[in-house]
Amino acid sequence: MAETLKIATFNAELSRKGPGLLLRDILSGKDPQVEAAAGVIARAAPDALLLTGFDYDLDLVALNAFAQRIEARGLSYDHLFAFRPNRGRVTEVDLDGDGRRGGPGDAQGWGRFAGAEGMAILSRLPVLEADATDYSDLLWRELPGSLIDGAELSAEAAAVQRLSTTGHWTVPIALPDGQSVTLFAWYATPPVFDGPEDRNGRRNRDETAFWLRLLDGALPYPAPERPFVILGDANLDPVDGDGRPDGLAALLADPRVQDPAPASRGGRAASVAQGGVNARHGGDPARDTADWPDDDGPGNLRVDYVLPSAGLRVTDSGVWWPEPGSEAAEEAEAASRHRLVWVEVELP
Repeated sequence: MAETLKIATFNAELSRKGPGLLLRDILSGKDPQVEAAAGVIARAAPDALLLTGFDYDLDLVALNAFAQRIEARGLSYDHLFAFRPNRGRVTEVDLDGDGRRGGPGDAQGWGRFAGAEGMAILSRLPVLEADATDYSDLLWRELPGSLIDGAELSAEAAAVQRLSTTGHWTVPIALPDGQSVTLFAWYATPPVFDGPEDRNGRRNRDETAFWLRLLDGALPYPAPERPFVILGDANLDPVDGDGRPDGLAALLADPRVQDPAPASRGGRAASVAQGGVNARHGGDPARDTADWPDDDGPGNLRVDYVLPSAGLRVTDSGVWWPEPGSEAAEEAEAASRHRLVWVEVELP
């Protein structure tokens, strides 16, 4: 049998209100959310995982501590990686136009402190760190076809505003035969919490459109080679909820990318149809990846994605929705409003 690689993304919502607080909670060994998130990951057991919504620190101390909590559940990740996120990265400009400088909305990505709600990669296979690329300093106005012109940014703000709320990375993972597969990681802004100018909706759309511009060779970077897997939290459903879905729809329909349907077996993907599905949702409920309230929220939406490049053979895929009432389901609910999304591919 051919060897396979299981790749996943999970918005674990492991962010706190100040620096060091997440590390405190992890080291306590008693934080219910931390322990539940570690349990979800250990049960799903991906070979490579992109975490979103995880507080960053320079030496990855919190990430190493969290990896130890996962290891206590029986799954080891020897390779950990993260770039510094744009969230909380201070500017000297009134980016949000509220007449003040230095607030969370004046950071390159909304954040209470530097490193808030970042991204991280945990892998059982070596991360080729020297070949990883961080595109997070690209200015929003430098993206071809961007929607920045209608966002009502001041000239001063437009001159410094980066496209990436959190980050856009390409990170190669070494395969046993000497080849590699590259993870394209991103975590976009929610397309809400703004005004009629729809600044966040415009930026959210362009953060997803970035990948097509990169693949087209339309940016001042070399177009990445295949195979790759685009993964992360787009904070956007292609058919429901708020936002501008045209950029995401173009990505999902691009012939260079696959959008695998979740497998309908094993209580992992199909069971979503049995529990908590938003009846207003116009898409496939087995693809929903986030469980928000129906009454005062958007309901269940598909916002997290794992999209292999064309040519990679997908052997399995799913969204981590355990059977309602099971211990695994309670653990998933305690961990995050999001569910882990995974795809298994045959190694090239």
